[in-house]
This record gives sequence, structure tokens and C-alpha cells, in this order.
Amino acid sequence: MPSDATGRTHEIVTDVPDRAMVIFAHPDDAEIGSGGVVARWVAAGCEVTYVLCTNGDAGTGDRSLTPAELAKRRADEQRAAADFMGVKHVVMLGYPDGELEDTREFLGDVVRAIRQYRPHTVFVHDPYRIKGFQHRDHRKAGLVTTDAVYPFARDHLHFPEQIRRDSLEPHKVRELWYWGMDEPNVIVDVTGSIDRQIAALVRHQSQMPGFNVPPGETIGERVKRHAAQLATGHGFEYGAVFRRLIARG
Repeated sequence: MPSDATGRTHEIVTDVPDRAMVIFAHPDDAEIGSGGVVARWVAAGCEVTYVLCTNGDAGTGDRSLTPAELAKRRADEQRAAADFMGVKHVVMLGYPDGELEDTREFLGDVVRAIRQYRPHTVFVHDPYRIKGFQHRDHRKAGLVTTDAVYPFARDHLHFPEQIRRDSLEPHKVRELWYWGMDEPNVIVDVTGSIDRQIAALVRHQSQMPGFNVPPGETIGERVKRHAAQLATGHGFEYGAVFRRLIARG
């Protein structure tokens, strides 16, 4: 099994599922966390669904924007990025930015999306990261999604009203992929899709000032520099890493 520059080993994943879902806290998180893989998988025929948890109405340093104006702008940016990526479905749950909670309502919303769109693979923030800071909304989105995948979306006695009223049958997600993890265990070659990831990311124009790009470097150069470091030792130019959990049976 190849290893990266640190000596850690990652399995190279080349399989492409028929359906995947990205569940993320804020507009632009999907492109940052999984954009290279999504672009590659969409090109290979995978049907991808985005589930955006918040409306992003607090994510700016521009004091001239009201929360409502910012939410509208960020929703438009997210739709433009998803359209460019070829994402087939975009679900916007609309929770206020900074106010995600581990509630029955939020859990039910995520379960509903999983049962409706029935992904083989789900991507989400790793809520268990302890090395470095992480936005609270990222942790909450990761925790609730983990619970939704197992056991709530799978078992028919959880949220039975979705089955009776809406004919949404239980669904078993086969793989859960975390980004932003401390210890990755899989890597995907995104050499052929990283430019599309970057082009989608820059559609989030309202967020460009907050991406902390080093002086003299573009956001694209920053993304590629990091992806090249991850790919070291694997035999390809750019890589994206994740911590993958595989369901039993």
C-alpha cells in the first residue's frame, strides 16, 4: 500500500459508486472538502446530491451586508457551483449559520435526504478531529450525519412517519467518508478533476477574502499545492484524502 510523505499508508480508491451524497455545514464546504472527488465521480456517471445544512448568513466580514442579503447571495453561489460540478440534486435545509444543534428535527432532515436520494457513499466533515480548530457547525453536521447514516436512516422503526406518510423506505449507506480528519486512510487521484474543483470553488465569490490565501498565491495555486503534498509517493500529481468507514454486511 503506497505511503505519503509522512510515511502513512492510504488505500488508493478507484471505484466509483452509482450515487453519492455530500452533507456539509456551509456554502463552499462541499467544494473545499470533496470537490475533486465529486468532479471525478460525476464525470464517471455518479449521481451526486448536495445537502447544505445552513444558509451561511453569518459568514462574512462585510458589515454592509444584512444576514438576509448574505444568505441569498451564498445560496446563489452554491447553486452556481453545484450546477458547474454537475451535481444533480441540491437540498438546502436553511438552518441559521452558527446554530446547528443535534436535534431530532435536524436528524430527521438528514435521514429524509438519505432515504430519498439513497446514496451508496456519503461525504461529511469529520466531527472527531482534535488536531486544530474546527467550526462548531462542522462538528454538529458531522455528528448528526454519522447518526443518520447509522442507525437512523437504515432502521424502519426510526422516523416511521417518513415511511407511512412519504413512502421513503429505509436505506443503508455503504460507505461514510470524512474530510478534515486527523488520520486519513484512503486517497483518490484527483489530477484530472482538480481544475474543475477550483473553478467551482471560486464561484463562492463572497468567501474569497476569508480563504487566507498567502500573498502572491491564488486560491487555485493553494489548493493544488496542498493536493500535491497529499499525493507524494502515490504515483499521481494531485490527491484528496479521507477517513472511510465501511458498513458491515
